[in-house]
Amino acid sequence: MKNPLLSLLLLFISLPLFSRTPIKVACVGNSVTFGYKLPDRKTQAYPVRLQQMLGNGYDVRNFGHSGATLLNKGHNPYMQLPEFKDALAFKPDMVVIHLGLNDTDPRDWPQHGDDFVSDYHALIDSFRVANPKAKIWICLMTPIFHDHPRFDSGTRLWHSYIQQRIRQIASTYNVGLIDLYTPLHKFPNLFPDALHPDPEGAHILARTVYSGITGNYGGLQLPPTYGNGMVIQRQQPINLQGTANAGEHISINFHGTKAEAIANQFGKWAVSLSAEQAGGPYTLSIKAPSGKHTFNDVWVGEVWLCSGQSNMELVVPRTSTAKADLAAADTCSLLHLYNMPSIIPTHDMAWDSARLDSVNKLLYIQPGHWERSNAQLVRNFSSIAYNYGRILAYNLGCHVGIISNAVGGSGCEDWIDRSTLEEDFPAILRNWKQNDNIMRWVRERATTNTSKATSALQRHPYEPAYLFESGILPLQGYGLRGVLWYQGESNADNVEVHERLFPLLEKSWRKFFGRTDLPFYFVQLSSIGTRPSWPHFRDSQRRMSETLPHTYMAVSSDLGDSLDVHPTRKFEVAQRLALSALCHTYNYHLTSSGPRYLSFTANGSQATLRFADAENMHPANGTTLMGFEVAGADGIYHKAEAKPQGEECIVLNCPEVKQIKAVRYGWQPFTRANLVNDAGLPASTFRDEQF
Repeated sequence: MKNPLLSLLLLFISLPLFSRTPIKVACVGNSVTFGYKLPDRKTQAYPVRLQQMLGNGYDVRNFGHSGATLLNKGHNPYMQLPEFKDALAFKPDMVVIHLGLNDTDPRDWPQHGDDFVSDYHALIDSFRVANPKAKIWICLMTPIFHDHPRFDSGTRLWHSYIQQRIRQIASTYNVGLIDLYTPLHKFPNLFPDALHPDPEGAHILARTVYSGITGNYGGLQLPPTYGNGMVIQRQQPINLQGTANAGEHISINFHGTKAEAIANQFGKWAVSLSAEQAGGPYTLSIKAPSGKHTFNDVWVGEVWLCSGQSNMELVVPRTSTAKADLAAADTCSLLHLYNMPSIIPTHDMAWDSARLDSVNKLLYIQPGHWERSNAQLVRNFSSIAYNYGRILAYNLGCHVGIISNAVGGSGCEDWIDRSTLEEDFPAILRNWKQNDNIMRWVRERATTNTSKATSALQRHPYEPAYLFESGILPLQGYGLRGVLWYQGESNADNVEVHERLFPLLEKSWRKFFGRTDLPFYFVQLSSIGTRPSWPHFRDSQRRMSETLPHTYMAVSSDLGDSLDVHPTRKFEVAQRLALSALCHTYNYHLTSSGPRYLSFTANGSQATLRFADAENMHPANGTTLMGFEVAGADGIYHKAEAKPQGEECIVLNCPEVKQIKAVRYGWQPFTRANLVNDAGLPASTFRDEQF
């Protein structure tokens, strides 16, 4: 039998819960808030989703109006619309404002942009008058993508200027800030018209606003690169970061060095510890009220990122030194490997719906975990990356961490961040599967892989910026010594486009990793008999290595295969990269390059070529130098006899050419050019003309 007194007491206790007035939340904004173009805005608009996340203790209302401007002299001022009056009458306890997108219109920002800050203040003040206790958040705007018709005519820049003003207002006018840009900028597929999010995009919006107003970011979370056996870069400040609930105190203990941090309004925290010399094993402990992580076997040493396409990806068992490399793998106790594999290769096949969905969610490249070198692991690891790491570890005598995330067939444009491409090369982003800036083979393979997709906005790893978003973003904040890069086969048909892209790649990664001097060591394309453009491409790579800062090239044309785009002599490639790094990054006194062409002078049918790194130049195989050609004013090339002269010159003779105007070397797709120096290192393909 029930106790009536107990039942009455329980009812009395529970009454305040049911009679409590819900917290009123006003979502103020434009068409994105309104839910324009959603299939069912009444169930899919972000304020509706936000209501579901917050629950019955909140009353969330949508006061969005399509086309509204923040500017009061704009073409459709929000403060003159019925939704503004309704929002004030609601007397909200919380206000989330997302305005500014329509102010990028040429009618608005160029004319009245100077009023933006004062007009935003007036809007905020209006809600403070309606409810003096109201908490107010203003939002960094959602992205406007490259397909927007006004993107190049000013919208991109005006969008950026308005974002700056919004940050300024948030920092000076006692309001919160919610970043709606960053979570969505890497998902152009969620914006069918380049401006309005689809239902999945609206859900991300709601989740971001939910975290912004509640401070709930899911508790303590760390980057995927943190783990047992990790290697931290020596001789650089040790930067640790992660996310936690807003305001949480984070405690860090790295082998006795302690630090504290507080998660900011975006849930982000970071600490910087003093640089250390090589050492370990250490323990790293990171804890917060919402969680704790402890990592053991942590070392301070050298960390390198190895990336590119299939020749970097090529695993140890497929190479000429596989047996010896695998035998050595279990003995490399100083070497730690972090593999980031792809979920499926880009072979000539159609992907199923599950793979396509994973690609859309940026899950194509999988996060790895740190492991000590061992034969089983190395069987699925990049040969160049593994051998480079073990050569470094042997010579430096410290622990070395190698991160590998190469993707077969990928183009340089795939690895550059979206903002850099939007600013410096927006044309390559548009209609990319029919874009002549991207190699035909790349576009055709992507079309085949995505042939079963149901959406025209289906993504693919060969899409410009995609591999940065899937494979580089997870490395954010991780300290590196440098980068190894082996890529170019999927850009070789357009040398001029690649000459724009490769500097952008370096710019992108140096900005991302916070190192303006981050060194790039790249492999020049090798030799193959069926790629006529490759001599031009190799020469272009040579010239870039000589002009771009902190950039060094390893020649591999003498290691090529006339029939196979994946030559198997990868140990020598790794060895040449390691020689270059030991010389230029670690200041070892050694010859790290083959003979480097400088200039030529001609006297009739004779030309004298000058080289650097030229000690004891000689033919690598046999007694005759091969691969040199000369041309006269007609531009037609003829084979030339070549002989070393002194310590830095090669003299060419060609009776067929009366007055030499141009010289070239190794100018065949598959070349047998054989000039090397005392270190046995080969000269690069080159061409020079004096027409």
